[in-house]
Amino acid sequence: MNAPMSGPMTALGKLVRTTAFKLTFAYLFIFTVFAFVGLGYVAWNAQRLLTEQFIATIESEIDSLSTQYRFGGLRRLVNSVERRSRAPGALLYLVTTETGERIAGNVGALPPEVLGRTGQFETLYNRTDETGTRPDAAIVRVYLLPGGFRLLVGRDIEERRRLQEIIRRAFGYSLLFIGVLGCLGGWFITRRVLKRVDDMTDITRHIMAGDLGGRLKVAGTGDELDRLAQNLNAMLDRIGELMRGMQEVSDNIAHDLKTPLTRLRNKADEALRTARTSDELKAALEGTIEESDNLIRIFNALLMIARLEAGNARENLADFDAAEAVRDVAELYEALAEEAGVGLEVSVEDSLPVHGSRELLGQAMANLLDNALKYGASPEASARTIAVSARRLDGEVQVVVADRGPGIPETERGRVLERFVRLETARSRPGFGLGLSLAAAVARLHGGTLRLEDNEPGLRVVLALPLKAVDVPQPTLQSAA
Repeated sequence: MNAPMSGPMTALGKLVRTTAFKLTFAYLFIFTVFAFVGLGYVAWNAQRLLTEQFIATIESEIDSLSTQYRFGGLRRLVNSVERRSRAPGALLYLVTTETGERIAGNVGALPPEVLGRTGQFETLYNRTDETGTRPDAAIVRVYLLPGGFRLLVGRDIEERRRLQEIIRRAFGYSLLFIGVLGCLGGWFITRRVLKRVDDMTDITRHIMAGDLGGRLKVAGTGDELDRLAQNLNAMLDRIGELMRGMQEVSDNIAHDLKTPLTRLRNKADEALRTARTSDELKAALEGTIEESDNLIRIFNALLMIARLEAGNARENLADFDAAEAVRDVAELYEALAEEAGVGLEVSVEDSLPVHGSRELLGQAMANLLDNALKYGASPEASARTIAVSARRLDGEVQVVVADRGPGIPETERGRVLERFVRLETARSRPGFGLGLSLAAAVARLHGGTLRLEDNEPGLRVVLALPLKAVDVPQPTLQSAA
């Protein structure tokens, strides 16, 4: 019997437990309180203003009638009261003797203690033509005339009572309207938010199940859910890039390491089969050690790139002068460039402060110079020169290594920054395709970029790092003795 109700009740319970639903009703409660306070304040002021108008009218009538009594006596007062009592919408009038006997007016019955009071007050009364009916309420004032006569002037407060009734109904209808509107609005908003959250949950389930191509929907409203979806999509894009990078690295490792491992095995197998003398065995062992060193260098480079991309080298960052680091590396390569018959031109500005790792910047520079020597001294080079420069430009330190070799096509410049990527023209030269990848990782660690540009002809590699702001000491002012 209860099974059919479980679905709706579960959906309703899920709806009620949402943060959007709770926030909607919290705002609804606050709005209701403020609305009722505002409406109550308006009602109180309206009643106060109406009462003040009643009192002002009564005071004006008493002043007028007392003046007539003072100049015309009781007869003139009675005539005036009788005339005013018969007018449409007349006020309440009553003239009595000192003992309370009625002389004139339109008030038929009053509580016994009324005529003995002074000032303005509220009381019950009956008009002269309403004997036996339910008494009405009025604001009255009793004025003592010379000679012991009493004058009562009042104003029926039926208008004020009707106003109170209107306000009371407005309170009730407002409460009903706010409640219904709040419930509908809360249900609509919560359903809308809950639907988007459910859509996000479904997509994340698919992503966790292995569909890494799934992305959260962006409604385009620019709200917090859109910002969350955009950030999560950016995170998923980054994760996808890392996964593709890992897959490419795995494929490249399997492909590029296969050759040196196969060569290492073949050399060891050939030494076992053919080596007869100690010199032959020594040569085979030396070749094996050389191939092993190459493999170790590959793994060291891979570990260094992975460490840089993970940000694990940030704890060793410090302030240093990039100009000195570039000069030191260029000085180390001068002998190699001279041996290869390549001219090395160095132009470095003084004092280029950066925050980072001097050793990693030196490693990146070494990789860039090593690549430039390979292609700057190649037969395809238009001129056997390499230009190294470092300067300030637009808040950056730009370290440039430019050669006159064959260069890299623009369509391939993004791909060569990946690990183990080597162009066909570079397959005949030694290397593993990790130098530019390591330099790019060093640039990212320092918050900079690595750009490959056309040197017309040749390749121009720009390593841009953020320039560290240097605090200029302010001169201290000394007072004259």
